[in-house]
Amino acid sequence: MEAELIAERRALISLCLYALDRARSAGVVERLEAGLAEVGVRAVRPDGERFDPSVHEAGGTEPIDDLALVGLIAETEVPGFTDRGQSLRAPIVIVYVARESS
Repeated sequence: MEAELIAERRALISLCLYALDRARSAGVVERLEAGLAEVGVRAVRPDGERFDPSVHEAGGTEPIDDLALVGLIAETEVPGFTDRGQSLRAPIVIVYVARESS
């Protein structure tokens, strides 16, 4: 019975993430994220953190002149999610890189 409940939980979370990814209304996104958080599923938006390829997926780069920002996450394109601290999906992020000299 417990295995069945775990499987049902995973299926419901998967369905909610599918709906969240396709939601066009900020209010719907907010409500889905709040509902997921109530059961331990949290959105991950690591803006400003150091990029770590073991927990983040690079979706692109943002050239920048400030070398202190190189390697930091400029923005989150697609949020990641954790379930009670365990990764469900890595966030897809834009990473600052040094602007090439011309």
